[in-house]
Amino acid sequence: MAAARVRSGGRPTLEEVAARAGVGRGTVSRVINGSPRVSARTREAVEAAVAELGYVPNRAARALAGNRTDAIALVVPEPEARFFTEPYFSDIVRGVGAALADTDMQLLLTFVGNDRERRRLAQYLTAHRVDGVLLVSVHADDPLPDLLEQLGMPAVTSGPRSAAEPLASVDSDNFAGARAAVGHLVARGRRTIATITGRLDVYGARRRLDGYHEAVGAAGFSPDEDLVAAADFTEEGGARAMRALLARRPGVDAVFAASDVMAAGARQVLREAGRRIPDDVALVGFDDSAVARHMDPALTSVRQPIEEMGRTMARVLLQEVAGGSPERPHVVLPTELIVRDSS
Repeated sequence: MAAARVRSGGRPTLEEVAARAGVGRGTVSRVINGSPRVSARTREAVEAAVAELGYVPNRAARALAGNRTDAIALVVPEPEARFFTEPYFSDIVRGVGAALADTDMQLLLTFVGNDRERRRLAQYLTAHRVDGVLLVSVHADDPLPDLLEQLGMPAVTSGPRSAAEPLASVDSDNFAGARAAVGHLVARGRRTIATITGRLDVYGARRRLDGYHEAVGAAGFSPDEDLVAAADFTEEGGARAMRALLARRPGVDAVFAASDVMAAGARQVLREAGRRIPDDVALVGFDDSAVARHMDPALTSVRQPIEEMGRTMARVLLQEVAGGSPERPHVVLPTELIVRDSS
């Protein structure tokens, strides 16, 4: 195969890379844009040609030609205060950043905590100023996913809004994690097991409550709604819910909190009430964050692979942006119960 010759004094062209690699111009373009629809052998040939010729893609021209911005938005429909106090969000961002480290994509972090911010983001997205969107902590009534669907913009959510979610999603197995947590408490001889839920307009929180009910029923305990207290994934919410549980059922001997942060709030209230952990009340959280490891006693918690969720979300989105498979996957990653001194 004759090698393409670089014009004297000129930059190597896409056509010259294609000739050197023995492929078509479109194939070179797909490799450069990170499309998954290229065989490993072809990708290696193109990358070798790029290296030999010293080809540098013209990012500006490529973006204009493909209506690309080389930017994606990470949208958090929560107030900034919650973002900076919950380890979940920083772990997601860390995972997303790791997946984008070797790409040309810029990451834009956007908070949408009120209607004005939501309208402003809608205008930004309608103008197609980003190539795709990662949505974190989506609530059931949030209109943003529907807007993204209408715009035809690639998007991935950190957990679906419901079992019928049309957008791609990446989640942990909330149901199995909660079931394992409550099953552990049953195995430790606990009989009056309460739960503190997150906001139930979040699908993951509903699945954790479903797992709790499943495990309680499997243990042969009668349903008791006095043992279920709703909260909002905050430490203050966990504390309020624990006070309500103690008022309704003073004999509670175990609590499964649907987040480590809420478990921290519950622990403080239990201590104020003179309840020893785990002697009087066993306590289990969810996330296995730094909060769990640094509590006293150290908190038993359901580990969900949050950083891996972020990496997977970014990879799925990049495939959509590159024009990959039209199927929108719903990825569910496994959870693991980490037993510590609190139970």
